[in-house]
Amino acid sequence: MKLWGGRFEKKTDGLVDDFHSSITFDKRLYHQDIAGSIAHATMLGEQGIIPKADADAIVAGLRAIEQDIDAGHVQFELDAEDIHMNVEKLLIERIGDAGKRLHTGRSRNDQVALDCRMYVKDASKEASGLMAELCHTLLTIAKANTATIMPGYTHLQRAQPITLAHHMMAYFQMFSRDMQRMKEVYAHADVMPLGSGALAGTTYPLNRERVAELLGFSAISMNSLDGVSDRDFVCDYLYAASACMMHLSRFCEELILWNTHEFRFVEMDDAFATGSSIMPQKKNPDVAELIRGKTGRVFGDLTGLLTTLKGLPLAYNKDMQEDKEALFDARDTLVKSLVVFNGMLSTCTFRSENMARGAEGGFTNATDAADYLVKKGMPFRDAHAVIGHLVLHCIKENKAILDLSLDELKTFSELFDEDVFEACSMHACVTLRDVPGGPAPNRVKDAIEAGEKWLDAFSI
Repeated sequence: MKLWGGRFEKKTDGLVDDFHSSITFDKRLYHQDIAGSIAHATMLGEQGIIPKADADAIVAGLRAIEQDIDAGHVQFELDAEDIHMNVEKLLIERIGDAGKRLHTGRSRNDQVALDCRMYVKDASKEASGLMAELCHTLLTIAKANTATIMPGYTHLQRAQPITLAHHMMAYFQMFSRDMQRMKEVYAHADVMPLGSGALAGTTYPLNRERVAELLGFSAISMNSLDGVSDRDFVCDYLYAASACMMHLSRFCEELILWNTHEFRFVEMDDAFATGSSIMPQKKNPDVAELIRGKTGRVFGDLTGLLTTLKGLPLAYNKDMQEDKEALFDARDTLVKSLVVFNGMLSTCTFRSENMARGAEGGFTNATDAADYLVKKGMPFRDAHAVIGHLVLHCIKENKAILDLSLDELKTFSELFDEDVFEACSMHACVTLRDVPGGPAPNRVKDAIEAGEKWLDAFSI
């Protein structure tokens, strides 16, 4: 008979057992579930709610069960529905009546809320640690490429010259924000709900603060209805995971483009590329493509849970069982993607000579030519028009701006002089953008140093 079956005269239909059970996926919560039960039992014994000897027997029994699960010696039962009932059933079988006291002053509603919060705390720390490793990789690449000039793009059209280091540090900023988001996820999950009961608390004199202390929570939930109904922290994790996956996907898209023969800015390491079953010359960026594809999966986890929650009345509803598969899937996808992406990026070979040639084409110094005229006294809007006519001329002649002689340049404006060739060189275009946040090598070096200090100080 089920542990909750006293009110029922008939057995649950087998189809319902199969449909209703969550043990196939929530079994991964066994560490959190057992830790929460140990803290709860310890508090019950300290408060005199159950005999101290029973509390000690429960704690010892739970620790033995955890060891057996770790060793793969436990077969979970579908009939026991979920991880909570499976563990409790095992406990009762092993220690007898003392095990029946574990659930005193507790509901599966606040128990699962506790387990999920503990899982999200662990998952957010795990994710931020992997993001930190990726940020270190970005800093390493940036340090080696402060003078590696490449084209920057808008609308996927060559726009202005930057450096590879500046480009890498843009992604450093993105992933550092992702780390900060995970820190906020941790803070939102760091609220202990046990003691909320099914929805209205309990008549037992629970010491909720003691349970929070034993489990390492910084606060307890302040409303029993909200304590069992809240899944905002899961949505927070899913959003933070989605944002990070979006950043990974954008990065992958660029690496995929840069890996093409048309760009040839980067070469993927053989260990992080695949071949074709029919075309022997192919070396495909499948890792980057798959991360890009998996991003939509994590977005779906977030959208699915938000849709599940949007119409639920207070307090707990069985619909909320759907939170765990979304959470687990997003966590698994994010972790795998971060690990494999960092491996792929850290082994990439960047083709600096091709990047430099890319910056020299496409009139990436056109803005600097306009700025040159402005510094000679011409209003910017007039300078913009002059350089626009100049670029059109160069396109027709199949030349770059600095391929023209000074005499040719003067046909567009008498303000041009010999210094234009230095002022509009790729080196000058980058180094003269010497503003905070700009691509000038000294500014990028400052950003790298600041990034290193930020990473060293970051903690959850």
